[in-house]
Amino acid sequence: MWSNLRRRVGYALLVIFLVTVGVRALMSLAPGSIAEVVLGEAATPENVAELNKELGFDRSFFVQYGDWLAHAVRGDLGTSPISHLGVTDAILQRLPITLELAALALIIALLVSIPLAVLSASFPNRGVDRAINAVTSVFLSVPAFVAGPILVYFFAVNLKVLPALGWSPLSGGIGPNLRSALLPAVAVALTEIAAFHRVLRADLIGTLREDFVAAARAKGLSRAYVMFRHAFRPSSFALLTISGLSLARLIGGTIIVETLFVLPGLGQLISNSIIQRDVITVQGVVTFIAVTFVVINMLVDVGYGLIDPRVRRGPRAKRAARPAVRKAVAA
Repeated sequence: MWSNLRRRVGYALLVIFLVTVGVRALMSLAPGSIAEVVLGEAATPENVAELNKELGFDRSFFVQYGDWLAHAVRGDLGTSPISHLGVTDAILQRLPITLELAALALIIALLVSIPLAVLSASFPNRGVDRAINAVTSVFLSVPAFVAGPILVYFFAVNLKVLPALGWSPLSGGIGPNLRSALLPAVAVALTEIAAFHRVLRADLIGTLREDFVAAARAKGLSRAYVMFRHAFRPSSFALLTISGLSLARLIGGTIIVETLFVLPGLGQLISNSIIQRDVITVQGVVTFIAVTFVVINMLVDVGYGLIDPRVRRGPRAKRAARPAVRKAVAA
């Protein structure tokens, strides 16, 4: 167990290192510099060079990255030369909005996809199943930047039941807050609904063909009891995995939606920082997202052990159990 954990932590650190190096390298290849943004169009080359030297951007790539890394491991992600605000403070200010949007989108996706998958698996290859597959195929093919304007047109422009743009904080009341978050969350959730439905449907159909399910049916148990008591839990492993990874992806993948709906979250922060060539803020936000993704991925692995006892036993217990399994099969 501990060796496996150490290996995963090592992989996580390697991923974070490669991501931060890659982001720094890509930003260094972009035309222009943050000094030109700060000084404006009237800046002279001498002024730009002087400010770059003052900010430390005249040094070599590896010296800049090493200096940033030395501060980052101590929790200091730097200070933006544009806003003069600490990157950590900027992340903490905008993180609740992105977290709420990602969590709400994930909840919507699960609440919609699980009943659809159960219904499809209960009547595979029938009219209901084909209709649900057709709808989810549409969801899967419509990206968020297309679904967003469509939702705004119907629910904000025509029906006028939800706001089209802007964000209402929780301090202004949970009702206005949810109304401002619902459209962008649904726009993000549509693709996740399709993915969750397809994965869970396939696993449920496979599980319902197992012998232990047939034995439960032979006892006269109801269809709903067999589905949720015997089939759903062993079919939820893949759903757990993609749900955790989806949450991590949503935290870092809301740039387009937050920009489209004018939401002051991490997506808008990193989008504006890229435009302004704010390397410090971009690298800090990307590092935070990478760490979040890795941590959630590790929590998903731990979650396997909570729903599947075989994972908790580990490889040694599995090897010890093989002789008994062989004897049982031979008998």
